[in-house]
Amino acid sequence: MGEISPPSPQRFEPMHHFTYHDGILHAEDVSLPRLADEVGTPFYCYATATLERHYQVFTAALAGLPAHIHYAVKANANMAVVRTLADLGAGADVVSEGELRLALAAGISPKRIVFSGVGKTAAEITLALDHDILQLNVESEPELEAISRIAVASGRVARVALRVNPDIDASTHHKITTGRKENKFGIAWTQAPAVFRYAAGLPCIEVVGLATHIGSQITDLHPFRDAFRRVRSLVFQLRTENFPIRRIDLGGGLGVPYDNDAALPPQPAAYAAVIRETLGDCGCEILLEPGRLIVANAGMLVTRVLYVKEGASRTFVIVDAAMNDLVRPTLYDAFHAILPVVAPPPHTAPRVVDVVGPVCETGDTFATQRPLPPVRAGALLALASAGAYGAVMASSYNLRPLVPEVIVKGGRFAVVRRRPSYAEMLALESLPPWLTPP
Repeated sequence: MGEISPPSPQRFEPMHHFTYHDGILHAEDVSLPRLADEVGTPFYCYATATLERHYQVFTAALAGLPAHIHYAVKANANMAVVRTLADLGAGADVVSEGELRLALAAGISPKRIVFSGVGKTAAEITLALDHDILQLNVESEPELEAISRIAVASGRVARVALRVNPDIDASTHHKITTGRKENKFGIAWTQAPAVFRYAAGLPCIEVVGLATHIGSQITDLHPFRDAFRRVRSLVFQLRTENFPIRRIDLGGGLGVPYDNDAALPPQPAAYAAVIRETLGDCGCEILLEPGRLIVANAGMLVTRVLYVKEGASRTFVIVDAAMNDLVRPTLYDAFHAILPVVAPPPHTAPRVVDVVGPVCETGDTFATQRPLPPVRAGALLALASAGAYGAVMASSYNLRPLVPEVIVKGGRFAVVRRRPSYAEMLALESLPPWLTPP
């Protein structure tokens, strides 16, 4: 077996701010062992500098376009993360009442909020109209009718964009592709003109434009180009019928590097070039909804090794984080780089191991047959690129408390979501009247 050097912080620069200082992994200027001692493991850690840099790189790529960024809150709904991006100028793309309330609480103006999703409830539509948000992205005729009824009852006008499904394969994981005709999202692009005509006759509905979103973690620009061309053709077709299309919502979806050995996804500048090429002459305001691109590599999940178990055919590194804390490897077979928080000595030979959690399911696995530096019980490991769809998808499966979330800025840190106590978790439960308390 070959030799491996300590993981190089240069591989995570310039877009990452988790680096080794004197052999100890830091988030900006805060050491992860210090956080582990003060917060306990497992925990999520976010680097403010990475959030800021990713947002700035994306906005710089869009320079000269009439474009506005609405951060996709579903990627990471921590209020400190959302407020950090709001302070940089981001709006929000939300998909639930909870996300809408959080965006408002984080200081995002209603005029900077877009509400997406195929299954908005009457309560969610009412709340959006009460706050007079920028727009609701509509995905079906029944939803359009419901919005009209609620708007009439509340005496408000609903600004909507019709989300079209361009029937484009984004060539991403089948669970996160959203732009094919067999997916549940959007209105078939061939049916869009008819739905526009229908919407024009509904009371209290103002159709302001088109929306589309073809998937997540897309690593090729061709699907974007094909989808945007379809949107472009629709814009000009609808204008021939005197529909005032003034806004195009392109969603998000640009991929990020999870595996340093894999080919890099396109840079934001190349993505912006596709927008200019396909839609630059449409005379429309352009809304963009990046999520993963901004937050994925700004976060790590830090966990402690409980045991190293020598099995009959392989070695298991058992850690205190589990699939309920980070479900992506189980749900999507996703890759996350795993780094020792204390760098091994130079020329340390790796061991091929499975990194697994304590949940009683074989799927509770973070890495299979992964070469890693040897570790012992008590050692800390960091799962990289965990800032998106990590804590936000966590659960309390096995009655495990949700793990804390920490944000770092320079040499400072704050716990921005604490770990609930077992008493708090049990307080949510109650017995029916026919069962006597023990």
